[in-house]
Amino acid sequence: MIAIIDYGVGNIQNVINGFQRLGYDTILTKDRTEILEADLTILPGVGAFNAAMEKLIANNMVDVIKERAASGRPLMGICLGMQLLFDASYENGYNKGLGLIKGTIVPFQTDLKVPHMGWNRLIATQDNALVKGLSQDAHVYYVHSFYLEDYDPQCLVAYSNYDVKVPGIVRSGNLIGMQFHPEKSGAVGLQLLTNVKSII
Repeated sequence: MIAIIDYGVGNIQNVINGFQRLGYDTILTKDRTEILEADLTILPGVGAFNAAMEKLIANNMVDVIKERAASGRPLMGICLGMQLLFDASYENGYNKGLGLIKGTIVPFQTDLKVPHMGWNRLIATQDNALVKGLSQDAHVYYVHSFYLEDYDPQCLVAYSNYDVKVPGIVRSGNLIGMQFHPEKSGAVGLQLLTNVKSII
């Protein structure tokens, strides 16, 4: 069973649809036991970092997410959900994140269009099960104005170039993050979701 955390933020139905297309059972839930006992738990997210953290706190999700992370069972953040796994963000001022992985979320400083919205090539940096079967021309779909910096290079699985090196996939033990939207990334996204399911 795949548990998707319901805290009032995120394009959750698309995530559900992505896994269901692969034949996986999913549940949208706020229940502590379901979040802790699922084969895979997903933290989705669309919108502002500080607003999402406020909703996690209001829904009593912070301690549950940290307990899930400490259990050693897979926890995956998508888009803003990935950003929330890190120490802090400078979106709308300085805001603390969940602090599960070292790193800081910062705004793009570029002459390119922001938000970074559209398809970009995903470049693997290591031989990891998360990127198994991807071609060298694999493209994924991004929608974001902030990206990860000051992270442990060993956590980087794949990145994209958008004037700067944008971490696209990160992994720290049982914690996985995808800055792009795998559920909106066509066949490549479905392959990535298959890869995630294969490691649980």
